[in-house]
Amino acid sequence: MRLFNKVAIVGTGLIGGSIALAIKKKGLAKEVIGVSRHKKTLLIARRTHAIDKGSQDINIIKDADLVVLATPVDTILNLAPKVGRLIRRDCIVTDVGSTKREIVSRLTRIFPFYVGAHPMAGSQNRGMLHADPGIFKNSLCILTPVRNTDKKAQGKVRKLWLSLGAEVICLSPDEHDKILSFVSHLQHIAAFSLMEVVPRQYLQFAAGGFRDTTRIAASESEIWSDIFLSNRKNIIKSIEVLQLGLNKIKSAINKKDKKLLDKILKRAKLRRDSLDL
Repeated sequence: MRLFNKVAIVGTGLIGGSIALAIKKKGLAKEVIGVSRHKKTLLIARRTHAIDKGSQDINIIKDADLVVLATPVDTILNLAPKVGRLIRRDCIVTDVGSTKREIVSRLTRIFPFYVGAHPMAGSQNRGMLHADPGIFKNSLCILTPVRNTDKKAQGKVRKLWLSLGAEVICLSPDEHDKILSFVSHLQHIAAFSLMEVVPRQYLQFAAGGFRDTTRIAASESEIWSDIFLSNRKNIIKSIEVLQLGLNKIKSAINKKDKKLLDKILKRAKLRRDSLDL
């Protein structure tokens, strides 16, 4: 079922490339074009049939009826004014940014048919080489409409994500950023911190548990520093809450309070088990 005539993906990395591949595979657009700073990325995207054509020049997007901004947060904010000068007024614009408050506030003023989105999919890997059209199947995509979001545009973006296999829910930008600071951003901070504090000479003894816990520390630092800074108030709060939790465990161990320690660990286990129900 075709939803769009010409889709432009600005940023053909892991997520942008996966969106392009999935749109092509499902026939959701007549034409998919890609924009990247890197010529090699565009060659890979063409070779894997993710895009019909690509360019390092953003002017290629001017006739699109859907533009997907799939770059890091700061780049989305920096590119938006230029995109706004290029595209048709009736073009739908969406993004895949991991924080929403600042992006939605800025882009809503630039694009009449903007719909904020955040697909909760991906991996620690980066780039078009790791793009996968099935990455969104059974995932969650959060839309962040505001009072003046165009309902028809929102409906089309919702249909796109449903067609890619995602469950779609709506949150306000502020709700999104608060929740994600706890369930995504904080985990990356914990993983980065573990890799920072564990003595290098001990790493040769690291087994499965350590590797599982720190897997996401292999994520791209530039992307995550942008995310942390763009959601800093919520992230600082989530770090403070984590510190309180660590202090409770530290106190229980220090006091040899096995009863309290068991209570904390059992409660954590029950919550973790509920994720698999």
